[in-house]
Amino acid sequence: MSTTSSPFGQNEWLVEEMYRKFRVDPSSVDPSWHEFLAGYSPEAAAAPVVGNGQPASRPTTAVVPAVAAPTPPAAPKPTPVPTAPTTPVATPVATPVATPVATPVATPVAGEAVGEVAQVLRGAAAAVVRNMNASLEIPTATSVRAMPAKLLIDNRVVANNHLKRTRGGKISFTHLLGFAIVTAIKKFPNMNRHFAEIDGKPNSVAPAQTNLGLAIDLPGKDGKRSLVVAAIKGCEAMGFAQFVAAYEDIVRRARDGKLTAEDFAGVTISLTNPGTIGTVHSVPRLMAGQGAIIGVGAMELPAEFQGASDERIAELGIGKLITLTSTYDHRIIQGAESGDFLRTIHELLLSDDFYDDIFFELGIPYEPVRWRTDNPDSPLDKNARVIELIAAYRNRGHLMADIDPLRLDKSRFRMHPDLDVLTHGLTLWDLDRVFKVDGLAGQQYKKLRDVLSVLRDAYCRHVGVEYTHILEPEQQRWLQDRIEVRHDKPTVAQQKYILSKLNAAEAFETFLQTKYVGQKRFSLEGAETVIPMMDAAIDQCAEHGLDEVVIGMPHRGRLNVLANIVGKPYSQIFSEFEGNLNPSQAHGSGDVKYHLGANGNYIQMFGDNDIAVSLVANPSHLEAVDPVLEGLVRAKQDLIDGVEVPAEDAARRFSVVPMMMHGDAAFAGQGVVAETLNLALLGGYRTGGTIHIVVNNQIGFTTAPEDSRSTEYCTDIAKMADAPIFHVNGDDPEACVWVARLAVDFRQTFHKDVVIDMLCYRRRGHNEGDDPSMTNPAMYQVIDTKRGTRKAYTEALIGRGDISMKEAEDALRDYQGQLEQVFNEVRELERHAVEPSESVEAAQMIPRGMTTAVDKSLLARIGDVHLNVPEGFTVHPRVRPVLEKRREMAYEGKVDWAFAELLALGSFLTEGKLIRFTGQDTRRGTFTQRHAVLIDPSNGAEFTPLDLLTVNPDGTPTGGRFLVYDSPLSEYAAVGFEYGYSVGNPEAIVLWEAQFGDFVNGAQTIIDEFITSGEAKWGQLSDVILLLPHGHEGQGPDHTSGRIERFLQLWAEGSMTVALPSTPANYFHLLRRHGLDGVHRPLIVFTPKSMLRNKAAVSDIRDFTERKFRSIMEEPTYTDGDGDRSKATRILLTSGKIYYELEARKAKDGRDDVAIIRIEQLAPLPRRRLSVTLDEYPNAREFFWVQEEPANQGAWPTFGLTLPETLPDKLTGIKRISRRAMSAPSSGSSKVHAVEQQEILDEAFG
Repeated sequence: MSTTSSPFGQNEWLVEEMYRKFRVDPSSVDPSWHEFLAGYSPEAAAAPVVGNGQPASRPTTAVVPAVAAPTPPAAPKPTPVPTAPTTPVATPVATPVATPVATPVATPVAGEAVGEVAQVLRGAAAAVVRNMNASLEIPTATSVRAMPAKLLIDNRVVANNHLKRTRGGKISFTHLLGFAIVTAIKKFPNMNRHFAEIDGKPNSVAPAQTNLGLAIDLPGKDGKRSLVVAAIKGCEAMGFAQFVAAYEDIVRRARDGKLTAEDFAGVTISLTNPGTIGTVHSVPRLMAGQGAIIGVGAMELPAEFQGASDERIAELGIGKLITLTSTYDHRIIQGAESGDFLRTIHELLLSDDFYDDIFFELGIPYEPVRWRTDNPDSPLDKNARVIELIAAYRNRGHLMADIDPLRLDKSRFRMHPDLDVLTHGLTLWDLDRVFKVDGLAGQQYKKLRDVLSVLRDAYCRHVGVEYTHILEPEQQRWLQDRIEVRHDKPTVAQQKYILSKLNAAEAFETFLQTKYVGQKRFSLEGAETVIPMMDAAIDQCAEHGLDEVVIGMPHRGRLNVLANIVGKPYSQIFSEFEGNLNPSQAHGSGDVKYHLGANGNYIQMFGDNDIAVSLVANPSHLEAVDPVLEGLVRAKQDLIDGVEVPAEDAARRFSVVPMMMHGDAAFAGQGVVAETLNLALLGGYRTGGTIHIVVNNQIGFTTAPEDSRSTEYCTDIAKMADAPIFHVNGDDPEACVWVARLAVDFRQTFHKDVVIDMLCYRRRGHNEGDDPSMTNPAMYQVIDTKRGTRKAYTEALIGRGDISMKEAEDALRDYQGQLEQVFNEVRELERHAVEPSESVEAAQMIPRGMTTAVDKSLLARIGDVHLNVPEGFTVHPRVRPVLEKRREMAYEGKVDWAFAELLALGSFLTEGKLIRFTGQDTRRGTFTQRHAVLIDPSNGAEFTPLDLLTVNPDGTPTGGRFLVYDSPLSEYAAVGFEYGYSVGNPEAIVLWEAQFGDFVNGAQTIIDEFITSGEAKWGQLSDVILLLPHGHEGQGPDHTSGRIERFLQLWAEGSMTVALPSTPANYFHLLRRHGLDGVHRPLIVFTPKSMLRNKAAVSDIRDFTERKFRSIMEEPTYTDGDGDRSKATRILLTSGKIYYELEARKAKDGRDDVAIIRIEQLAPLPRRRLSVTLDEYPNAREFFWVQEEPANQGAWPTFGLTLPETLPDKLTGIKRISRRAMSAPSSGSSKVHAVEQQEILDEAFG
C-alpha cells in the first residue's frame, strides 16, 4: 500500500500555494512560515512511499497537446465515457522559471463528444485528488449512532444566554461535541492511535497527546471555498474553557491567514461537521497518520414527525436527533471499540457530570438542564406544579441568584431544591409545553421554557429579591410588576455616566493610595459600585421632586462619598490628609477625617431637578449613627410640614429621605440596627422609609460571615420591618443602578424602608496598614487576582461597542488629572503650625438677666385647659381628681412636680415652640404622675390638654406643637433618635424620659459619642433633654440610680448641663432656661420618684412668677424666714431627695448649728454662686458632702476632687458622708436600705 509522506495531510495544497507565493515574494507569506518554506520541496513532499517509507518510482505525467486539430462530428450515437487513467497524475507545480504549461482550456479530441470540457486539476484540487487516492489505501469501517440532541440544544441555550448577559462570546455545538470526543478518548485511548509501517513491520502508534483536527472552511479570492484542517494540540489536558479558547484561536488565525506549520502537523483524530449544511449522515475519508475521524450530522426531527406542529411535538415529547459516525482504521481499531466510543460520547452528552464540568468551567453559577425521562402525569397535575414552581421562585429565587462577585460559595452551583423543576415533577420534555400561569409577566399562558426564563431573569441573575415576607399583597404585586418584566438596558449616555462615576470612585482611591501611602482612609476599593448606586438613588429622589437626602454611614468609603456624592472639595480632603488645618478655623478637639460630615447640592445629569444632600458626622461605633440620622430627618420633615400633614399628602410629609449605609457584619451584629428598624413604622418615629445600602464586603475586620451571623443573609433582620430586600452583585453596576432606582420608587409609593444588600469585597485590609491574608488567605487569593469593577465594566462596554478604548482612557485620565492638579495646589498652601486644641466652652456663655418667670394668668390658663375636655369625652374616674387638683394648684399654689413640668411645657407652647416629648410610658408617666394624654375609657379616644395652648385666646395659632409619644422599650435607638431630632431642629424642645434612670445604660454609646462630645468633635450642637428618674428608695439596685457619676466624669468644656433639682419650681425654671437661653447643649436632669408625691416637695405660685432657676439653694428658713446663718458651724452640701430627709432630721433635732445647702446644678459647677453662698456662713468650720449613693458613685467621685480645687480656703478638708463604696448601686433589701439610710442621717448630724 501507499501513503503520503506529507505531514500536512489534506492541508498539503495550502502549503504548496504558500510555497509558490514565497518563491515570488517572501514578504507575501506570514514570517512564521519563512524558515520552513526555505527548505521545502514540493516534489519530495508529493513523492509516494511504499510500506517502509521509501519513495516509489515517479509516475508518468500525461501531457495534453497545447493545440489539437478539431475532429468532425460523428453520427449521433451514445457518447463514450472517458476512461480514468490507471496511473495517478501528479499536479504540475508553478515555478519561477517560465516553462510551457498545458493550457487550462480543454480542446476537443478524438473520441470526445462535442461540448465536453476537460480541465487539469491543479493546486488545491490536485492535492485533494492525491489525498483521496492515498486514503483509498486505508481499510476503513464506519460506526453510526443516533442520539437525542435536546439536552445538547437546551444547555447550549442556557450557556449562551449567560455569556450574552455577562462577558460575551458564544458556545457552538461543535465546541460541545469536540469536547465530548476529547473526553471520551480518555476512556478509549486506542481511538487516538494510527497505523504506520516502520522498518517494514506494521505498527500501532500511540501519540503522546490528543491533537484534535478541526475542518475549517475558508473563502477564497475567486469566490471558491477551501478546507483546511488545523490541530488543537494537547486537548486531553484542557478544561472546557481552555478548549473553547484554543478552538477559537485556531479558527481566528485560520480566517486571518495566521496559521503556522505547527498548526497543520500532528493531527491524531479529526472532527468534521457536515451537519451544518444539513447533511444527516456522512462517511468521511480517513487520512494517513490518523486512526479515526468523527462525523457529525444535522440535528433533525425524526422523519415521521417533521410534518407535525410544534404543539404536537411538545405534547408527544419528541426531540431532534443527531447522527455521529466514527470512521476508523480497521487495522488497529475494531468495530466494537468504535461503537463503544460512540456510546460513551452519547452518554456524555446526556450525563449530569459532563455539563456540570462545562458550566463550572464557564463560570455559569446555575445547574445545567438535566436529562430525565418524560413524566407521564396529566397536564392538570403538571399545571399545579408550575404554579408551585412560580411561587417557589418568588420565595426562594434569591438563593439561586448570582450575587457574589467572589464566588466564595463552596458548592458548584447556586441552587435550592425548591427551584429545581425535577423537584416539582417536571422535566426538560415539559419545557415546550404550554401551561396556565395566572398572569405571570402579563400573560395567562406560557411555555415552561418562557416561564423559567422570566423567573430566572427576575430573581436569579445579578439581583436576588426577598419580598414575600411582606404582608401586604398590594406591595408584593407592585414589586412583581416591576421585577417580572424584561429590563431595558441603560442608554449609551447613561452607561457612560455610570462609567464616569466608577472612574471617579476608583481613581480617587488609587490616588490616595499612591499619594498617602500607609495613611488610614478605610478605602472603598472592591466596593466602588456603591458610588454610582448612591448617585442613582439620589437622582431618583430628585426625579420625584423631594427636598433633601440625608446620608448616614460608617467610616469605610466615607471620603469617597464626601468627594463624589456630597461634593466636598478635594482640596479640603487633601488638606486633612496633610494635617494642614488652620487653627483659627478649627473647632474643639476635632475628629479624624473619615468621621466628618458635609453638605452639598446634587444636580440631575439627565433631568432638570436638583436636591440637597448632606452627610451626618459619625463615630467609629458602627451603626450608632442610625437612630441619629432617623431623628434628624424626622425633625427636618416636621419643620417642612409645619403642621401635621394628612396621610393622603404623605409625599410632601416625607420629602426628606434618610439614606443609610451599613457594613454586613455590623448590620447583622449590632443590636441598634434592630432597634432602629423597629422605629420605622411607629407614628412617633416614621420618616417615610429609609434607603438602606449594605456594603457587604463579606468580612468583618477579620471575621468571616459564618462566624458573625446565624442567618443566611446579613440583612435578614430587616424582614421585621416588612421591608423588601434586594441582594445585588457589586460587579454589575447597571444592576446596582436599576435596584437603587427601584428602591426609591418603592419608598415613594409605600413610604417604607427598603434594603439593598450589595455584595462586593474589600481589596485591602480593614485599614490600609493591615494584611488580611494572615487570617483570610482563601478569600484574598481570589481578591488578589480579581479585576476591578471599573476595568471589567469598561471592557464590557467596549466589547459591546458602546464606547471606544480611547474614550474610556481619556475619561479616566481626565479625572486623574483633576486630582493631580488639586493635590499640587494643596501642597503649596500656607503651612500652619500644629497647636493644642482649644476648648469650646468659651463660646457657650449663658446670657445674664434672662427671665424664666411667667405671668400668673398663664398658670391659670394652663390649669383651666386640663378641665376643658371635648364634648362627649369621658375622663377616667381615677384621672379626673388629678385634673381638678391641677386647676386648683394653678390658682392656689402647692404645685407638685408633674404639674410644674406641664406648666413649663405649656408656657413653651404659648410662645410658639415645638415640643417633642418621648420616652418609656411618657404620656401617662412611669409613676402615674403626668397624664399628658387622656384616654376615654369608653371608646379609646385621646385628648391632649396642652394642645389647647397651641391656639391663642383670640383663636389665632401660636405656632407651637406638642408631640408626645410613648417610645418603644428601647434606649440606644430611642435616645439616638431624640439626639438627632434636636440636631435637625435646634429650636425645638426635645425631651426623652427613661422609665427608670438606670435604663439609660442601654444608650451609653449615644451619650459617649454624641451627647457629651459631639460639639467638641464635629461642632454639632444639641439641646436634647434626658429625664432620668433617680433616688435611693429601697427598690433594689436596678431601679435606683441614673448614674450621676458617669455624666460628671464625661462632662468637660461645657459639653452639657447636669442638674438634680429638688423643687418643682426650680425644675420649671431649669426647663425654661434651657429652652430660652440660646445656648445649645444637652441637659441631663435626674428627676424624682418618691419625691413626686412628697408633700414637702411643692412650690408656691410666686416661685413660678417671681423667681428663676437657682443653681445653689439654701434652706427656706434662711432665704424666706428668720434663720440665723451665723449660728451654723457645720455645713452639709447635698443634692436631690435626701435634702428632705436631712431637713426633717434637723427640724426634729432642733440643730441650728447645721446648715443644709443644695447644689442643684452639678455641672457646670456654679463656683461663684457656691462661694458667695458659703461666705454667708461666717462661723462654718466643718464641711461635708452628703449623698445617699455609694462612695464611688453619685457626685462625690467628681466633687471630692473639684470642690477642694474650686474653693481651697473653705473646702480643702471637705469630708464625705454616704454609703460605703459598692459595685452595685444599692442593696437588694429594703430593710438593709433603711438601715444604711439611717446611718447617713446619723453621721450627718453626729
